Amino acid sequence: MALAARLSPQTVALTGPSDSGILPEMDGETHDSTAERGPVKPGAIPTGSLVVCALCVAVIAVFYFLVPASGWGHLSTAAWWKSSWNTENDYQHGFLVPVIMVGLIASQWKRLREVAAPGHWSGLLVVLLGCLFYLAGQRTGQPRLTVGGLPMILWGASLFMWGWRAALVLFFPFFFLWLAIPVPEFQQATTRLQILSTKLAQWGSSLFGIETVVRGTQIHSVGDKWESLEIDKGCGGIRSLMALIMISSVWAYLAPISVWKKAILCLAAFPLAILGNMMRLTSIFVISEYGNHAFAAGTWHDWSGLLLFYPISLVMLLGVHSLLEGGLPWRRPRKKLAVRKVTREGGKALEAQ
Repeated sequence: MALAARLSPQTVALTGPSDSGILPEMDGETHDSTAERGPVKPGAIPTGSLVVCALCVAVIAVFYFLVPASGWGHLSTAAWWKSSWNTENDYQHGFLVPVIMVGLIASQWKRLREVAAPGHWSGLLVVLLGCLFYLAGQRTGQPRLTVGGLPMILWGASLFMWGWRAALVLFFPFFFLWLAIPVPEFQQATTRLQILSTKLAQWGSSLFGIETVVRGTQIHSVGDKWESLEIDKGCGGIRSLMALIMISSVWAYLAPISVWKKAILCLAAFPLAILGNMMRLTSIFVISEYGNHAFAAGTWHDWSGLLLFYPISLVMLLGVHSLLEGGLPWRRPRKKLAVRKVTREGGKALEAQ
C-alpha cells in the first residue's frame, strides 16, 4: 500500500478490474477482502466420483484386456495394440504414448483439483460414441476402431463426472493415445517420403560440391568415390516425423500460449522433420565424399539421428516457438498488474496492486 496524490472526496479511479478486492466502506475506510479470504487452495475431487472412476477403469480393463478382439483369435484388443508397435509398422514409439499420457495427467493434477466441478450429462453422449466405435471395431474385425473409441470413453467419463473445465484439461492427454494407433494411410506415405528425402539429400549434397546421380531411392557418386547408398524406409523420415509430432504436440500442450499458436507449433513438426532428416542424410554423403565412407555408412548412420537430427529439430522447434512469442519463451515480459485507486472522504488516496 502506498500513499498517492489527494483527490476530491468520494472519487474512485479504476485502472484495473473491479474485483481487485479493495472496496470503500460506508464510513470512509478501505477494506481488503482478499486478505480475509487468504490464498486460494485447490479443492478436492469428490470421493464418490473417484469411486465411479475406478469402476469405469475396471469395466474398460475387462473389455480391452480380457475380451478377445474380433478376428484375431485369442488376442485381446490391448494385446493386438501392443503387437502393432513394431518395426514393420514403424510404430516403435507406441510404448511411450501411454506413459506420456499418464505423465501429462500427473503434471496437471493440481489444476484438475482446482477446476473439478459437478459433471455434465453430455459426457454420456461422448461415452456412447466411444462404445459405438468399440462395437464397430468388434463387428468388422478392425481393432483400430476399437482402440480409437478408448479416448472418447475416457474423456466422456471425465466430462460426466467432473464437468467441462476438467474435461478441457484432460482432452489432449486422452486423445494423445491416437498417436499410438497404426494408421495404414500414414504408413503408405513412407514411399513418398523416401523419394522426397532422396531428392532433398541430393540437393543438400550439391551445396557441398558433391556430384551425385539419383536412381529411384539410390544415390550414386558420379566419381565413384563411395559405394551407392539407398534411402530405405527407416531413413525416409517416417520415424523422425512421428517422433517430432509427439514432441511438438506435447510442447504445444504445455506451452502457455493461445490455441492458434499451439496449432502452428504442432503443424511445424512436418516441415521441420523433413528439413532435419535432409540435414542428417546430407551429412552422411559429405562424410562419405570427404572422409571415410565406411564410418559414414555405418557408425555415423546409426548415431546421426540422436546426435544431429534431434538437436537440430528441437532448436528449430524452439525457433518457431520464439517467433510466435516474439522472443525466447522464458524471457517473455511479465504482465503488469492492474491498479485500483480508492479515495475515502477527506482522506488520502490508497493505491493497491
